[in-house]
Amino acid sequence: MLIQTKHFGEIDLDESKIITFDQGIMGFEEYKQYTILYDIEDSEKPTISWLQSIEEPGLALPVINPFIVKPDYNPVVEDELLKPLGGINEDNLVLLLTVTVPTDITKMSVNLKAPFIINGDTRKGCQAIVENQDYEIKYKVYDIIQKSKGREKVKC
Repeated sequence: MLIQTKHFGEIDLDESKIITFDQGIMGFEEYKQYTILYDIEDSEKPTISWLQSIEEPGLALPVINPFIVKPDYNPVVEDELLKPLGGINEDNLVLLLTVTVPTDITKMSVNLKAPFIINGDTRKGCQAIVENQDYEIKYKVYDIIQKSKGREKVKC
């Protein structure tokens, strides 16, 4: 299926790559279907990807694997929130964090409090507020990402 995207123009998307958020995501509850996009011209998977709405081309959120920026990330989420996603285990669990990239890129942060939780098998997802009190909404990550990329420039 052809979809219009914010950063990649029109792309042909295999329907098996669509992730459904039955409740939508925070601030965009009316949009339920998304996919994850990244620049495939790079030889390695990029640090930052895009959670792209299928229904709204202008809605694409930068996201990152939390273990890149916080290796001990262990969100505590109510089991009730995860039930609609189907049986989640460590083989099908996909966790992503929203990245905020301000004009001053050195102030880049991620939201540890509201991860996207996706069951890769069922392609169902939700955004949850975690119970961990010590997780920040604006966790600064620029230096961490620079170190993980071997001092290369961050690609956004």
